Amino acid sequence: MDYFEAGISRFIWDTKYRHRRRDRSVEDSWRRLARALAAVEASDRGRWALRFYRNLEDFRFLTGGRILAGAGTCHQVTLFNCFVMGTIEDSMDAIFERLKESALTMQQGGGIGCDFSTLRPAGSRAQHTGSIASGPVSFMRIWDAMCATLLSTGSRRGAMMATLRCDHPDIERFIDAKRDPHELRHFNLSVLVDDAFMAAVEADRDWPLVFPERQLDGSGSERVERRWSGECDAVPCRVLKRVRARDLWHRIMRATYDCAEPGVLFVDRINRHNNLYYREQIGATNPCGEIPLPPYGACNLGSVNLMRFVRAPFTDRAELDWAGIADTAALGVRMLDNVIDLSRYPLPVQREQARGSRRIGIGITGLADALILLGLHYDSDAARTLAARVLETVRDSACRASIELAAEKGTFPFFERDAYLAGPDVRALPRSLRDGIAKKGIRNSHLVAIAPPVPSACWPTVSPAVSSRCSTSATRVGC
Repeated sequence: MDYFEAGISRFIWDTKYRHRRRDRSVEDSWRRLARALAAVEASDRGRWALRFYRNLEDFRFLTGGRILAGAGTCHQVTLFNCFVMGTIEDSMDAIFERLKESALTMQQGGGIGCDFSTLRPAGSRAQHTGSIASGPVSFMRIWDAMCATLLSTGSRRGAMMATLRCDHPDIERFIDAKRDPHELRHFNLSVLVDDAFMAAVEADRDWPLVFPERQLDGSGSERVERRWSGECDAVPCRVLKRVRARDLWHRIMRATYDCAEPGVLFVDRINRHNNLYYREQIGATNPCGEIPLPPYGACNLGSVNLMRFVRAPFTDRAELDWAGIADTAALGVRMLDNVIDLSRYPLPVQREQARGSRRIGIGITGLADALILLGLHYDSDAARTLAARVLETVRDSACRASIELAAEKGTFPFFERDAYLAGPDVRALPRSLRDGIAKKGIRNSHLVAIAPPVPSACWPTVSPAVSSRCSTSATRVGC
């Protein structure tokens, strides 16, 4: 059977995902992936391989690209599309250690995100060495050159996300960096915007640009307390400059309009809605900006293809197969959970983070096409109501499957029942699911993923209702 309806689809499979020596057809690719994932199971591997194959067949469930390309091969690659790297300490040794880690990660096929807020602003003098800092944007150019040099997994160049706090003294330079068309071409940029800044914008107040005082030479008269990137508690910061908050906001918006960069990440909201709020501080995302992750966190993604669940398309009887959607999402949880144990990791600390949280992302694709088959206008109340029901079905089915998987295989190691249940998005779950988590635990800390207009990524919350990004552009580097 020919599953490809367009030549470009076959070309993409052939060039990006097909194993040259093993896959003569897309069915072979599905079979290879199903067997690899089933090999993780303790028993009944043949049965699980068949079930996984049926879930993949006819593109019902689509895993992340690195999973399909790498599972069941002899290639020394990771099965995770993207990572966030560790905190970049402000020293030459630490900076180049993080650069090396980034290079190793990208060599094995992972895109990366980095928070550069920890680097001293340009022109400041180090307290201990007396050297003059060149600033985070300058060091980003080294990452950019590294990315340009590495051909990620032999078929695509790597992608990177850089973030910077809205109160960093070099934020204006960061905002305008891509006005030069030759600058930072392998980076996407995002400003970490906090609640205090948005309040200052609304009130039309001045906004202090600051940096931790212990890393600066000399003295200053004005200080504030900030919980800085990479810090567990608030630290004294020196005010180096003041700007009008609205001017800075308008500068971001003008740059986004002119250059499609930078995006904005509402970092306080991200951290409030993180299911692991009790142990993580998030300050960066995957390269396309849709999945905020902690240091050394990774994306592990798959989507339910809604096109395959429309019954009697283009008729008055057109409807979705709701049970089919739920069953596919539930089995997808087990498949992606197995990816965590099957995958290689460029760095040991990435393995520890992935296996500690067992983050996955189950989402949907083909929504617009499914609406057409159902006879619904995309911008209609009926379409929005249906989309909400689809996402609720995926969320609840994935959560239920993860609870049962915890009873079978154990909870994720970072699970702390009371703290986890106190999270705002977990509190919003149906009572039966909250009771299930309380009784049996849950296998995966995060469950829901939404594929953006660019390559797949997932949000850090159980609820699909929270989006943390205010601008997305088709010009962004893919992950």
